[in-house]
Formats: sequence, C-alpha cells, structure tokens
Amino acid sequence: MCSLSMPNLLLHLLFIMRRSCASQDTIRQLNIEFAQNLYQKFTEGEENRSIIISPVGVSVALELLQLGAKGNTFTQLENALGYTVHDSRARHFLRSVYGNLTHSTHTPAVQLACGLFVESSIQLSPHFSEDTAIWVNGSLQRVNFNNPNETAMLINKWVGTKSRGEIKDFMSRPMASPSLTQIAVISTMYFKSTWQNPFSLSKTQHLSFTKADGSVIKVPMMYQTSAVNYGQIKTGSNQRFIVVELAYLEHAVSMFIIIPSERKNPISSVEPHITARTLSTWTNSMRRMKMEVFLPKFKVQNKFNLKTVLTTLGITDLFSPSKADFSGISEQEKLFVSEAIHEAKIEVTEDGTEAAAATAMILLKRSRALAFKADRPFFFLLRHSTGTILFMGRVMDPLE
Repeated sequence: MCSLSMPNLLLHLLFIMRRSCASQDTIRQLNIEFAQNLYQKFTEGEENRSIIISPVGVSVALELLQLGAKGNTFTQLENALGYTVHDSRARHFLRSVYGNLTHSTHTPAVQLACGLFVESSIQLSPHFSEDTAIWVNGSLQRVNFNNPNETAMLINKWVGTKSRGEIKDFMSRPMASPSLTQIAVISTMYFKSTWQNPFSLSKTQHLSFTKADGSVIKVPMMYQTSAVNYGQIKTGSNQRFIVVELAYLEHAVSMFIIIPSERKNPISSVEPHITARTLSTWTNSMRRMKMEVFLPKFKVQNKFNLKTVLTTLGITDLFSPSKADFSGISEQEKLFVSEAIHEAKIEVTEDGTEAAAATAMILLKRSRALAFKADRPFFFLLRHSTGTILFMGRVMDPLE
C-alpha cells in the first residue's frame, strides 16, 4: 500500500471537500427547483389570488414518506424531489440544514417539525420507527382513527403547538374514511422575527395600491429609509423586474420582494424566473444602497389539497390503495396516503414577520436616488441562510 506525500494528501483532501460541497450545492438547488415546481402548480388557475406555501414543509413530509417507500412509489418520490434520503450524503446534509431550522432558541424563531400519526394496531418496521424519531424533530404518535373526533383533536393540538397557535383547526372536517385511515403525516413550519431595520409605525400611511385588474385601493403602506440589497434584473427574454432584500435580525433569514419593472406587466411574468440559478445570481449581483422602501402590511393564509398538486408532479402511486408500496413502514399492512393537506400563513407588519405552515441575468445600474415601492401585486419569498426557502408566495391584494 503506497503512502501519499503531504502535497498529494492535501490535494486528495481538497478533492473530497469539493466533491462534498458540490453534492450539497446540488441538493440545495434541487430543493429550490422543487419549491418552484410546487409553487407553479399551486398558482395554476389562481391568477388573481394571494398565495403562500412553505416548500420545506411539504418536502420534509415527502422525505419522511420516502424513508418507508419501496418500488415505484419510492421512484416517484425520488423523481419529484430529485434525490433520495437513503443517500448518506443527502441525509447528512438535510439533517444539518433541518437542525439549523429546528433548534432556533433566539431571534429569528424558525421551527420545523414533522409528525407521524399511526393507527395503534399497525406493527411498524423497527428501522422505520428509528428513522422517524431522528428525522427533523419528528414525533410518532399512536392514535385510534376509528375515533375521528379524538384523533382530529390530537392532531389539531400538535399542529397548534408546533405553529405557536398560528394554525388552528387544521383538521376542520372529518376524514373521508376514518376506518380505512392508518397513517397521517403532518409537517409544520413556523417563523417569527423582527426586521433588522424595523418600519416606523408613525410613518405608515394609507396609500394607493393598484390591483391586477387596474382598480386602485388604499392600503396601510409601511415606510423606511435604510440600506438594503437592491437589484434591477433583466432576463434573457428581455423581461425586467426589481428585487429588494430585507433582512431580519441576525441576517439568518431574509425576505426577497420582486415586482415587474413595467407597471403594465403582471406578477405572473416574474414567477417563472424564480429558480435556483436566479436566486444565486441575485444574491451575488445585488448592491447595498440606501433607499426609500414602501411595503404594504399584509396577511396571507391558504389551505390546499396537496393530493391534487402532488399528482401533477408525478407522485400518484402513494395515493392508490392498489399501487402504494410502503412496505418499509410496515410489512404486515397495505398502506397508502388517503389525504394530504398543506396550510400556510404569513403576517407582515412594521415590527417584523410571523409566518406558519403546516435564466442568465444582468444587473442594470442606476446612479440616481432610488425608491422601492410595492404598490402593485408582488412576489415574495423568505430564505434561510442555508439556502432553504421557508415560505414563498404573492400578494395580489393586501386587504384580503
């Protein structure tokens, strides 16, 4: 066995480190691509509706299911996510990222949790039970689905606790077939923080906001003059839009707000350009400058049927009693997912934000004084310093 010289050893270690970093970057990009695909599906046919989703809240639940999926069910989940949690590098990276999200004891408060509610009579695979216990602040609870009211109460209590009371009555209606329900997988994402530079309450005024249909309404418009990251972006297809980044305390999380440069262009002209590459380009190309910022106070809350959306992403077998293969969860039972629900909420005020959930670009330069005014429909996303997209959505009417 030959030994490596010190220079060669260093080069070897550097190669390993680069390969590891590349793997992490790939997973991070795949997460963002999944987020964008998910968002596009949610917005189809909803041109005039304010929307918010928590991509990481959805992906973590799918990853948990992937731990126990086999055959084509597993393949569909892997194709949709772009990776497998059985890959040791992917699992290590995701646990590291989620660890940063679930052990937040200071501002900003970011908490991600995933719960598995299992029919008490089911015999689970010991290996799956062990994986669940250490996956993203996971918890496994035995319940009696034959008693739907009691089970719904337990699930609502868990969701309420994990979302700090922001999401209530999550299970607001009885399950379609409680006697057939055997497993419920539920994830939550909670975020609360104060702006790095808070807006002054005394400077909030009722100003005009032009909706997508051209009508004008008066909304509470927050105002501040501060140094922010700002960019004017032009895409390869000559689409132009403006982006500003507002940081929260400790800069662990930032809100990106994007609007078309031309007032006549709809917000839908921006959304297709939100990709892993564009987000990286924005971060590297935006410039720090002092400017006036006008942002309306807003609150958005949505509840979606995930079953419809995931099916359009190619995840179909897990909802089929005859095709679903979750033998990695239990070899004794034929399991399938009967319902999938996603709910998310965000509120933006002068102090900060509270939220919960269950193409090549060129920077255009300007030298004169700038003002960013979100006085028409805009897209927003909350991104963690790890690159994880916590929430993303759009505001069509701040008064909704």
